[in-house]
Amino acid sequence: MLRAYGDGTLFGEPYGTGPVQVVWLHGWARRGQDFAVAAKALSERGVASVALDLPGFGASPPPAVAGGARHYAELVLPAIREMGDGPFVLVGHSFGGTVACVLAANHPDLVRALVLTGAPLLRSPSSKSSPLAFRVTRWFHAHGLASDARVEAARQKYGSSDYRRANGVLRDVLVMSVNESYEEELRKIDVPVTLLWGEEDREVPVDVARRASALLTTTHTIQSLQGVGHLVPSDAPGELANVVGALF
Repeated sequence: MLRAYGDGTLFGEPYGTGPVQVVWLHGWARRGQDFAVAAKALSERGVASVALDLPGFGASPPPAVAGGARHYAELVLPAIREMGDGPFVLVGHSFGGTVACVLAANHPDLVRALVLTGAPLLRSPSSKSSPLAFRVTRWFHAHGLASDARVEAARQKYGSSDYRRANGVLRDVLVMSVNESYEEELRKIDVPVTLLWGEEDREVPVDVARRASALLTTTHTIQSLQGVGHLVPSDAPGELANVVGALF
C-alpha cells in the first residue's frame, strides 16, 4: 500500500518489516512499481525497503518548479530522512540513478552504498544539438515571428519520444536533466558503487558505466547482464535483487 512521505506529496511503496535499509529510485516516466519483484525478493530475506514515486510520476504530483536530478535529490531528501537514520543502500535506475548519485555525493551520511543501472551519468561525447530546423523555429518564436503552435509542431517532429510525451513542468525538467552531467558528483562519492548494466542497453549504453567508473575514487564494480536492455528493474529483477542483497 502506498504511503505518503516528506511533506505528504511524495509517495512510495514499503516492502518488508523493520528498519528501512534500501531506497529504490525509478527512471524517467516510470514508477516505483518497477522494483516490486526485486523488493519483494529482498523482503523475504529480511531486508525492508521503500520504492518511491519520484515527483511527477506514479502517485507523486509534479514539482512546483522545474529542475534536473540535482533539484530532485533535494525534493526526495526529506522523505528519505523520514525513513530512519540510515545509512541506506540507494538503488537508482536511469534518471533515478542520477538522483541517487547526487544524494550520495552531497549527503554521504545517508548513504551506505549505491547500485546504479542504466543511469545517464555522463553526457555522450557524440551528443548533438537540436536539428537546425528546430533551432531556427525557436529563434523565430523568440523574436515573435513564429506562433506557439508552430513551435509545438516542431517539438513534436524533432523531439525525442520522452520529450514529445512530457507536458508542462515535466518537459522543462526533462530538458534540464538531459543537459546535466555528473562528473563532480562521481568524484565526490565515497561509498561502494555497483554499476549494473544491461549489455543490450541502447538508451544508456554500457560505455557510460565504463566512463563513469574511471571517475570514481571509491570501491566500485561493473557488472553486465547479457541479453538485457535498459529496463533492468523489470526485465532482470532477480539479478538486481541478488546484487543488492549481496550488500547485506
